[in-house]
Amino acid sequence: MAGENQTVVSAPIAKKVPVERVHHGDTFVDEYEWLRDKEDPEVIAYLEAENAYTATRTDQLQPLRDKIFDEIKARTQETDLSVPTRLGEYWYYSRSFEGKQYGVHCRCPIDAQAGGIDAWTPPQLEADTSIDGEQVLLDSNVLAEGLDFFSLGAFSLSHDGNLLAYSVDSTGDERYTLRIKDLRTGELLADEIAGVAPGATWSLDGTHIFYQTVDESWRPDTVWRHRVGTAAGEDVTVFHEPDERYWVSVGATRSEKYLMIWLGSKITTEGWVLESDNPEGEFRVLLPRREGVEYSAEHAVIGGEDRFLILHNDVVDGVKAENFVLAEAPASDPSRMTVLIGHRADVRLEDIDAFADHLVLGYRRDALPRVAVWPLTPAGYGELTELEFGLELFSAGAGSSPEWEQPTLRVGVTSFITPTQVFDYVPATGELLLRKEQPVLGGYNAEDYEQHRDWALASDGTRIPISIVQRRGLPAGPKPTLLYGYGSYEASIDPSFSVSRLSLLDRGMVFAVAHVRGGGEMGRLWYEQGKTLSKMNTFTDFVSVASHLVDAGATAPDRLIADGGSAGGLLMGAVANLAPELFAGILANVPFVDPLTSILDPSLPLTVIEWDEWGNPLADKDVYEYMKSYSPYENVAAKDYPPILAITSLNDTRVLYVEPAKWVAKLRATKTGDSEVLLKTEMSAGHGGVSGRYEKWKEVAFEYAWVLDTVGLADE
Repeated sequence: MAGENQTVVSAPIAKKVPVERVHHGDTFVDEYEWLRDKEDPEVIAYLEAENAYTATRTDQLQPLRDKIFDEIKARTQETDLSVPTRLGEYWYYSRSFEGKQYGVHCRCPIDAQAGGIDAWTPPQLEADTSIDGEQVLLDSNVLAEGLDFFSLGAFSLSHDGNLLAYSVDSTGDERYTLRIKDLRTGELLADEIAGVAPGATWSLDGTHIFYQTVDESWRPDTVWRHRVGTAAGEDVTVFHEPDERYWVSVGATRSEKYLMIWLGSKITTEGWVLESDNPEGEFRVLLPRREGVEYSAEHAVIGGEDRFLILHNDVVDGVKAENFVLAEAPASDPSRMTVLIGHRADVRLEDIDAFADHLVLGYRRDALPRVAVWPLTPAGYGELTELEFGLELFSAGAGSSPEWEQPTLRVGVTSFITPTQVFDYVPATGELLLRKEQPVLGGYNAEDYEQHRDWALASDGTRIPISIVQRRGLPAGPKPTLLYGYGSYEASIDPSFSVSRLSLLDRGMVFAVAHVRGGGEMGRLWYEQGKTLSKMNTFTDFVSVASHLVDAGATAPDRLIADGGSAGGLLMGAVANLAPELFAGILANVPFVDPLTSILDPSLPLTVIEWDEWGNPLADKDVYEYMKSYSPYENVAAKDYPPILAITSLNDTRVLYVEPAKWVAKLRATKTGDSEVLLKTEMSAGHGGVSGRYEKWKEVAFEYAWVLDTVGLADE
């Protein structure tokens, strides 16, 4: 319908095709399940109509999108280098170039004359000048030519540095093709293996590669051994896991003495081990799986003896070690464990890394990730030292230090206002040597911003941490705020710097993170209290945080936006039903908003392994009813909702596009009021969205422009 000055476009209305879903005596009529068939031209036409509608309704924001894109671009040093990492006879690093979407992997020779710490001091390479002896190992821009989508999977060097195994996904469906490049000649070997998972692990002598394939549900279930120079059809299965709850991975210890196969469900793990110099040998189980017991193991040499360092959450002294303990055991008998670090309710042990003369421990305390170094002595263990960075909120972790014997440890630290800093820590002296700080162009000054921790009180009395970052000197009173949340899988949303986020902060918007239960910020029990039949805590915690910020006068419902993706998109959908009046808008990326339909279908990717996270609604009526009580799609009601922007990808194998498509269709047909619901589908992308950094910046600019417009800051 055309007026004199504008065209009024109607929102697409999806047809209704009632399909009954019957479980446990309950019948649910699903009117939009027909949207699942992406081979149906009518489905594609509907998604394209939604895209056209979204484009029309947001077209006036194009100048703002262009401005935000230009700001991100102007703040980013497009031609740049990573800090070189020493491995063998070379320094390895990646380069980015202005105008190019993807990175370039390179190496240059070490200085053979250097000794001591100088031999481990990375060269000061200039991004815009040629580098003596530089060898381009892989240029992803060349690999991506002619492709609508590109993702690099494996990037794995043989021990002698002569061969590179790499893999490429060209559609976004996370199925990769594995190739081998001879770095001495630059030639690709004839070896080519299609349809593999993204990793690759070399045997010590470089004669074999171990890789994984996935089943029909996209679950990595099989490890294969490939002899270099032979046809893929001759590859040998070395491990297969039939239990659909378990995902399989393969790797090597840092020492490279052992190859490791790991299989894990959400609550149980099992490791298998083989000497790396015997690639055609038989893997043997490290510790047999026991339901509910998780563990990881790293090889170390303690007092001259081969040991395994084992993080586990088994029962110790009659008490379940929820937050994990660290134990050691002889490599010859991993079951003979001695506890090195006992269980603490306030510290969640997460990672142990071994080097020839020290260990590195990763853990979290007070909702922040931390790192400590533990020297090894001839007698055993020295004194544990936690690294300090002088920040209220931060994330610290061990970086890339691939060598078994080296006098430095690469460490990364960042915060909401601290661009990523890369240090080399010297365990022998305690020195922390700054190697690089992420450049932010245009005169960025961390002093112009502030970050702090706040706490909200949940309905059951639990204190929920909130991270808040904003520009200093904002006017008093309620402020426009973007409140982000995730809250599943024990994933933690830790402080990190974002160049693009400055475009929000500089326009007067506050960014906040609700560290809700279901995540891992406060330890294992924090996760346990936000999964299966306690999942509602995740959603009510987010509402409690939003209410706290409003009650404290920090923001107001007419200027508060909720934001979350994937399982965080489930959070967004649930919150939209629970407390729509609290928000001015909701941004949902690849949102898991039809969880019950998905978790009832064992043939879908992720479903069976997800039963440990959500419960099994097929087998358990209580789980079915509980999931139905919070499933966003099934609880859409005839009430006013805030404006909603849902973004998805046609080739996503983790959260299928059909979930947000059905959700948007039902919202539009059911809700009251005149708020706008928009759906944007990337027609050639996967779970991570579009590929290429410029395309990702455009996507961020699209989202941020919508957010700013929704809270009235589009003209700021």
